[in-house]
Amino acid sequence: MDQKEITVNISWLNPEESKDLSLPAYQSTLAAGMDISAAVKEPYVLDPGEIYLFPSGFCVAIPSGYEIQIRPRSGLAVKHGVTIINSPGTIDADYRGELRVALINLGKTAFTINRGDRIAQMVLAPVIQAQLNVTLTLDETERGSGGFGHTGI
Repeated sequence: MDQKEITVNISWLNPEESKDLSLPAYQSTLAAGMDISAAVKEPYVLDPGEIYLFPSGFCVAIPSGYEIQIRPRSGLAVKHGVTIINSPGTIDADYRGELRVALINLGKTAFTINRGDRIAQMVLAPVIQAQLNVTLTLDETERGSGGFGHTGI
């Protein structure tokens, strides 16, 4: 099956200061997400329990009908407990500011993020906007209002 390609314009905020950083990139042929590098000026030590908003150094113009989702890198999450606090983060098509990554350290030890470290991945995804229709009742289903844990472990 052929993969569909969509163009997303990207712009470095400070091109002269970003020459040592990589553009977001897919790390394998069929990867869904492009890795994002940290644009910190100095190494940043993320202490256990700490949340920090890391700069990427770039902004994007997402086409109408799409969003970019910011997701954790599984290796950072599994090996170090470093993940995204609002996972997945959503970047809307009309946002033009710097893409930043909100990381939290859920691990037991401090973790250092260096300039250029791959800290998250971004996934381009289609968006369908809903039109809400207010009704007096909803149709019945087998599940009904069964919520969290209603099917057991």
